[in-house]
Amino acid sequence: MPNGQLETMADEELVSLSIKKSEVFGVLMRRYQGRLLAYIRRLSGLRSEDAEDILQESYIKAYLNLNDFDRKLKFSSWLYRIVHNETISEWRKRKARPSVILENEDWEKIKSGDDMHNEMNARMDRARLEKAIDRLPEKYRDAIVLKYLEERTYEEMADILRKPASTIGTLISRAKKRLNKILKTYGA
Repeated sequence: MPNGQLETMADEELVSLSIKKSEVFGVLMRRYQGRLLAYIRRLSGLRSEDAEDILQESYIKAYLNLNDFDRKLKFSSWLYRIVHNETISEWRKRKARPSVILENEDWEKIKSGDDMHNEMNARMDRARLEKAIDRLPEKYRDAIVLKYLEERTYEEMADILRKPASTIGTLISRAKKRLNKILKTYGA
């Protein structure tokens, strides 16, 4: 099958083909590489090289577990869950608190978002926001990053975090309240 044809196929079709032909998995890797690297860096604050190492480990785990992929779920959510777990595992190995890294477009999304706008003063700079997000407990930081920076749906977040969908809304609400309190301590 020509590579151009593979590029247009749905993820789930590529998963089925990857089980039979390992080189097809490369199409899925390329499809998600940029987004997953950005996610790892946002979540962990690691350097690019370290984020790439985590991504490679995640791809290996994903490939080795393709037969276990539940076809009722979105492949992207399943892959994000693997990357999320690998990133957390790396944090624990390093015993260091991760830092959130916001890209320019992320700052604009949060600053202009209807839900977040009232909680963040327009005068606050990105450094204070990153510091505030870093101070959130892990479960709340994960919720903020997935919802506002990765733009994941509640259902996708439930798959990635392995929590009931009903819990996701509560996590986001509590995360925003805590973030608001932290921002107030910075005078924002």
